[in-house]
Amino acid sequence: MSTTIDSLLHENRHFPPSAEFSANAIAKPEIYDEARADRLAFWATQARELHWHTPFTEVLDWSNAPFARWFGDGEINVAYNCLDRHVIAGHGDRVALHFEGEPGDTRSITYAELTSEVKKAANMLASLGVKQGDRVAIYMPVIPETVVAMLACARLGAIHSVIFGGFSAESLRSRIVDAGATVVITADGGYRKGSVFALKPAVDEAVAGIETVEHVVVVKRGGNEVVWNERDIWWHDAIAPMNDDHVAQGFESENPLFILYTSGTTGAPKGILHTSGGYLTQAAFTHRNVFDLHPETDVYWCTADVGWITGHSYVAYGPLANGATQVLYEGTPDFPEPGRWWDIIEKYKVSIFYTAPTAIRSFMKMGREIPQARDLSSLRVLGSVGEPINPEAWMWYREVIGGNTCPIVDTWWQTETGAIMIAAMPGITNTKPGSAQVPIPGITIDVVTEEGTHVGPEAGGLLVVSEPWPSMLRGIWGDPDRYKDTYWDKFGDKYFAGDGAHLDADGDVWLLGRVDDVMNVSGHRLSTMEIESALVSNHHVAEAAVIGASDETTGQAVVAFVILKRRAKEELGHADAIKELRAHVAKEIGAIARPRDIYLVEELPKTRSGKIMRRLLRDIAEGREIGDTSTLTDINVVTQIDNQVP
Repeated sequence: MSTTIDSLLHENRHFPPSAEFSANAIAKPEIYDEARADRLAFWATQARELHWHTPFTEVLDWSNAPFARWFGDGEINVAYNCLDRHVIAGHGDRVALHFEGEPGDTRSITYAELTSEVKKAANMLASLGVKQGDRVAIYMPVIPETVVAMLACARLGAIHSVIFGGFSAESLRSRIVDAGATVVITADGGYRKGSVFALKPAVDEAVAGIETVEHVVVVKRGGNEVVWNERDIWWHDAIAPMNDDHVAQGFESENPLFILYTSGTTGAPKGILHTSGGYLTQAAFTHRNVFDLHPETDVYWCTADVGWITGHSYVAYGPLANGATQVLYEGTPDFPEPGRWWDIIEKYKVSIFYTAPTAIRSFMKMGREIPQARDLSSLRVLGSVGEPINPEAWMWYREVIGGNTCPIVDTWWQTETGAIMIAAMPGITNTKPGSAQVPIPGITIDVVTEEGTHVGPEAGGLLVVSEPWPSMLRGIWGDPDRYKDTYWDKFGDKYFAGDGAHLDADGDVWLLGRVDDVMNVSGHRLSTMEIESALVSNHHVAEAAVIGASDETTGQAVVAFVILKRRAKEELGHADAIKELRAHVAKEIGAIARPRDIYLVEELPKTRSGKIMRRLLRDIAEGREIGDTSTLTDINVVTQIDNQVP
C-alpha cells in the first residue's frame, strides 16, 4: 500500500513581486543564505533585535530533547519589549491600537497610553497577590483591556491562559482547573451581532466550588446586569487607585509566558505551553518579515480573536514587539451589514490585512459588489491563516480585495509551533495560488512517508519539522509524557504536525489538511482539501467541505457538502447542480475523486475560529450519533444538514 498522499490537483499560475515592492521590502533574498549558513547564529541575530535585561550567550540547548531551551541564560521581559522600549525610543505618540467596538464606539491608544495602562494593571494584579509563575485565566471579548491583561501578566512573569469568550462554562471550568488559575479576568459581556452576550454568568458557573480561584476581576463592557459574588472585583474600581510606576523585571528566557488550550479537544483539555524569549523572537521576526511591516507608515489588522494562537502571536505580541499600529475589532464581519470589515479598512487605511480562508469564502458567497463599493486602495499585503486556502479563493482575494496588486502570504503554522513556519516572503517569492510555499528562514521542514523517508518532488506525505525552532511549544501543561507521545513518538527525532502536504516540482509546499482528513478511496490516498478546491473552482460554488465516508466497495467514498452562490440557486435546479459538480470534480482531478454523494446546504458547521468541523459531517454521513458540538458557532447548522441526509 502507498505510504504517500496522492495529489491530483494542478495549479500553474504564479505572481512575482513587483520591482518596486521588492526594492522596498524588509526581507531580502540573502536572508535565506544567511539562515542556511548557520541556523543558530541566524536566530541569535534575530533575538538580539529584542531588548534583553541580561544578554544570552547560549542559543539552543537540545540535550533534553524534545524539551528545548532557547537563549536559556538570557533574561527578558516580554511586556517591556512590546511597550517601554518603544516609548524610550521616542515613539510614545504612535498609535498602538485603533479599537473599533461593534456598536461603533472607538478608541485610539498610543504606545505611551498603553504602557501606562499595562503598568497600572500589573500593579493591580500584584495587589491581588499575582506573582511570577502564577496562572491567570482571561475570558474576554476583543477589547483593549484583554490585551492590557495579557501584557500585565507578562510584565509580572505570571502565566496567562486566554480562553475564547465563546466557550461554555464547562469548557471554561476544565481549563481553569487544569491551569490552577488563582485569578480570572472577564467582562460583564461583549457585543456580537447587535446584542450583548453575557460572559460573567459562565464564569460564575465555572468557578463555583473552585477554591484556588481567589479573585474574579470584571471589566464593564456590555452594561448587562450581573450577579455579584464575594470574590468579584470591578476592573475599573481595582485599577483606579493604581499608579503607572512599575519597573519591568527581567525573567529567564524560558520563563513560561502562556498556556493555550487547543480548540475542539475531546476528553482532558490540552494546554500548550509557550515560554518567553524564543517565542517572542520568532513571533516578532515573522511578523516583521512575512508581512513586510514598516511600522512608521503601515496600519496592520489581524482579524483573529485573541483567544486563539493567531491572536496571541499576531495581535498581542508580534505587532507590539515591532511597534506596529494595528486595528482591534470587537464584532463580527457582517454586522450591522456585510461590508463592515471593508468599511474598517477604508476608515483606518489598513495596509496589511490578515484573515482566514473561511472568511474569504464567506465574502465570495455574498458577492464582490460589497467590497468593491469601498475604497481598499490602502491595502498592500494580504495574509491568510487557519487552514489551506483553495486557489479560487486565493485568486478572488487577490483580485477583489487586493486589486490584483497585493502579494498574498498564505501562512502555515499551529498553536504548537507558536509562530509562522511556512510562508511566502512578499518581496521575494513568486506566489502560487493555494500554496504556503517555503519554510521561513531558519526553519527546517520536510514531507515524509509513514516510514519517515523524504517523498521527493511531485509527491505528498506527512509534514514534519526536522530541527527545533525558537517559538516551539515547551510541552503540554502538567503532562510531559503526553507531549512526547503526541508530537514526537511517530518519528522520534522529528516533530509531526498532524498535517499532510505535497511538494511540487519546485519543492514548494502545498498543505493538504489534517492527515485525519485524508481518504483511502480504492487504494488511493486523497486529500479532502484538493477535492474541496476543485468544487470551489466551479463558478457556481461558494464553499465546500468534503469527507470520506465508509463504503463497502471502495473502502471510503467521497461525500461533499456544498454551498452554492446566490445566483446559482436561481439558475440551476437541484439535480442539475449535483450532476454538474460531480462531472466538474472528475474533470479537474479524475474519476477516482468524483463524489459519491453531494448535499447542497445553506451553511457548514464551523468552530468560532472559523474552521469547518468535518468530524461532525462524517458523523452525519455515516449515520452515527453526532459528537461534541461545544465549539460550534451555530449548533442549528448540524441539525439542518442532518435532516437533509437520508
